[in-house]
Amino acid sequence: MYLALKTIKGETRYFISESYRDGTCLQSRDLFDLGTDPSQYIIYPGGNAFYIDETVDDRIQTLSRNYSVDDLDDIFWRFLKPEIRVALEPYRHMGGISRRKIADKEKGGKPPTEFHLFDKRRIHCLKFGHIDQGRIGRMSPKLFSKFINKSRDELEQYFMDMERSLDRSEYKLYVYVIFDLQKYFTELIAKSMPQGLNQNKVDQYLLEEICRLNSDRDFWIGMDTEGNLYEYLTRYVVMFFDSEYGGSSFLDDYIRDYINSKRGYVPPRRSASVILDEASTIFGLKKDVLRKMSKKSLTRIYRQMAQKLHPDKGGEKEKFVKLSEAYNELLKSKT
Repeated sequence: MYLALKTIKGETRYFISESYRDGTCLQSRDLFDLGTDPSQYIIYPGGNAFYIDETVDDRIQTLSRNYSVDDLDDIFWRFLKPEIRVALEPYRHMGGISRRKIADKEKGGKPPTEFHLFDKRRIHCLKFGHIDQGRIGRMSPKLFSKFINKSRDELEQYFMDMERSLDRSEYKLYVYVIFDLQKYFTELIAKSMPQGLNQNKVDQYLLEEICRLNSDRDFWIGMDTEGNLYEYLTRYVVMFFDSEYGGSSFLDDYIRDYINSKRGYVPPRRSASVILDEASTIFGLKKDVLRKMSKKSLTRIYRQMAQKLHPDKGGEKEKFVKLSEAYNELLKSKT
């Protein structure tokens, strides 16, 4: 059993629904209409206790093929009073988890390799938040264990619930990833900063992918055929076109990596012959004279020339800078 949200005449209503196997196909059906406020069916007898209205419990037991008290409690959990949830959270599923695993094992289920790639991309993106899903084929099958024995309707409700954790700024990028739009582009930024791509092409490829998935009979197996776009796909169109890409750290990361790569950089030292050639021209002395000159004599000549070339004395700044550079290089060569 699972909680299903449906929009009927512009109103959101809640249903208790169930996946069941019809031959080799998983179907879904509604068991109980909870209306717009499921909390009306929760009874609080006192303390931290609660139970579900007998009207719901009796009807579900009559109609459901896989009735479970744990599943029913899970469905109403989000509608409990906050203080009751806090008090009961440590004891939740203490016995239900093992029973549910046994039930799933008895029902059997298709192996993970048969799950649709679109479902795999969605769970991978929601779990890890990676734009590049190149490693999805190496993910543990346990990651997709939640898909076992779920009809297409239950799976879509499951993803709708998970997608509520997304921030609005993540919507557009999320849709870009799950429809694998990066495969249409060769640019490096396709796997890191899709907002830098040609957005007209991105829009075009998204619509093509949505139409392709909408017509995939294997994907929608067990659901009634619709003439137009499935409502479950409509939400992705709205997510994408009514949102903007969130901030990207790609450029910041690139600049940071570039700076870090240069932190240990040491420019190559120029050879002594090159230094002498330049200094000879600037000081107006032969190379042999500069080579044999002591540091004290070199400093005296430098100071004399600096007095003449200093900008404050009317000299040219460029010549003064070259003089100082040549002097410093000559001092290094004499050390």
